[in-house]
Amino acid sequence: MGVASAAHAAQFMTHHVRDAVSEATTKQLGDLPANKRMSIDVVLPLRDQAGLDQFVADIANPMSLQYRQYLTPEEFAARFGPTQNDYDTVVQYLKQYGFTVTGGRLESRDVQAVGPVSAVEAAFNVKMHIYQHPTENRMFYSADREPTTSLAIPLWHVSGLNNFSIPHPLYVKKSDYAAPEAMVPLATTGSGPSASFLGSDMRAAYYGGTTLTGSGQTLGLLEYEGINTSDVQLYYTGAKQTNPNNLKVVSTDGTATTCTGSCTDIEQTIDTTQAQGMAPKLSQVTMYVGSTDTAIIGAMVTNADGPLPQTISCSWGWTPDDPTTLNPYWKQMQAQGQTFFAASGDSGNWSSRVEAWPADAAYVISVGGTDLTTASAGGAWKSETAWSNSGGGISPDNIPIPSWQQIKGVINASNKGSTKYRNGPDVSANANYTYYACGNGSCTANEYGGTSFAAPLWAAYMALANQQAKTNGQAYLGTFNATVYAENESGGKLTSTYTANFHDITSGSNGKFSAVTGYDLVTGWGSMKGAGLINTFYP
Repeated sequence: MGVASAAHAAQFMTHHVRDAVSEATTKQLGDLPANKRMSIDVVLPLRDQAGLDQFVADIANPMSLQYRQYLTPEEFAARFGPTQNDYDTVVQYLKQYGFTVTGGRLESRDVQAVGPVSAVEAAFNVKMHIYQHPTENRMFYSADREPTTSLAIPLWHVSGLNNFSIPHPLYVKKSDYAAPEAMVPLATTGSGPSASFLGSDMRAAYYGGTTLTGSGQTLGLLEYEGINTSDVQLYYTGAKQTNPNNLKVVSTDGTATTCTGSCTDIEQTIDTTQAQGMAPKLSQVTMYVGSTDTAIIGAMVTNADGPLPQTISCSWGWTPDDPTTLNPYWKQMQAQGQTFFAASGDSGNWSSRVEAWPADAAYVISVGGTDLTTASAGGAWKSETAWSNSGGGISPDNIPIPSWQQIKGVINASNKGSTKYRNGPDVSANANYTYYACGNGSCTANEYGGTSFAAPLWAAYMALANQQAKTNGQAYLGTFNATVYAENESGGKLTSTYTANFHDITSGSNGKFSAVTGYDLVTGWGSMKGAGLINTFYP
């Protein structure tokens, strides 16, 4: 059942092998030992992808009867997920080749397994080699060809067949880059130590209200390493604030939930405290920790680990095996009313050598960086310019331009965007070296910055919006790019709605692109302006 002859081996529907391997432009150094154990995540494809595309289009269309009629994870699995028989067939196939199944579930369409290299090679018709990395001073392992199986059904992807791209957090430390004469503290109006900004300062500057707190909402954080919760408490002790103690840490594939050894939890603590600062009474912050993107995001689209996170932040960057790999999960998020924010990066203009992923994906909201000044300590927004390191530009992954960026006037001669490929970021918030940050047992002021501070702010701001929606008995907005772009630009002109909802950042650049009036490739539409955007979403 479910097995084909080797002569008719089933293909995967995505790519796995990097150009450096497939084009033989990097040196092969040897073989991965046959007895070395590997962890993989095998993903099954969706059923009725055309039907899902139509459904996603309908729930985003105000003229459709299905507008914002979201599915639960169970409903999505029943309508678009693989059959139980197909899932069980994949499980048995892996066991047949000597793998131990360690996780995954039907609802997330993945089977997590551990086995020796010899099992990987036999099950997927590949050879596992070691290569010299073409741009980094390290070795990497990879399959020598695209995998196939002897199953009668095609599969979507298998994560873990190479470690060509190692995910990294999108924060930066000022002393690692700045010359000594440039080390003068930039913060003057934060309420934290040495006038540094706290997450609560961002709430005061960008939201400025007291009514919405995130109550009743669950926010998800995507992380590749665990966290020591003592570092969260260290932050609140230094900030002289009360720890909400609403963090739940979940391992999606057996990855450690604590941070020991060579692990660094600065990013994880930043994400947690920034989200809690903007939305101080979130019911839960769920940190999803894993070693592969499919395992982490697969867990985020189910409610197996608690309430479904309606708003999600990612402050990590990597280059994907195939940019289409995560599309089924992001489409599922759209179908379930979830909103995914991704930090746009801290190296200026996107290019083939500056990772943009996953911020240049068409299904996420890309968050750039600004340099914020407030009126006083813990005070209101005063002024804002583009942060010089804000990631942004034209998709180096050649993601086609989405329909909402094709609206007349969005891409123009002033912002120099592409009319062929996805442009980013979409929105922005403060990212300069003006924060108070903790991790690995210590805290610093005015040392750390990055768009990794901005992404969780936006995710938490969206939690405020979702709280208002729930109070009003309205459906969540979900991925809001299509709505926001259409509301901000009409007939080639900026609207009064845009002026009311966003701080338009019009000065500064990221090296190649400049902040201009309206949309630009440094700060997107700009930063959130009080409750205006929330009230537009949910009047």
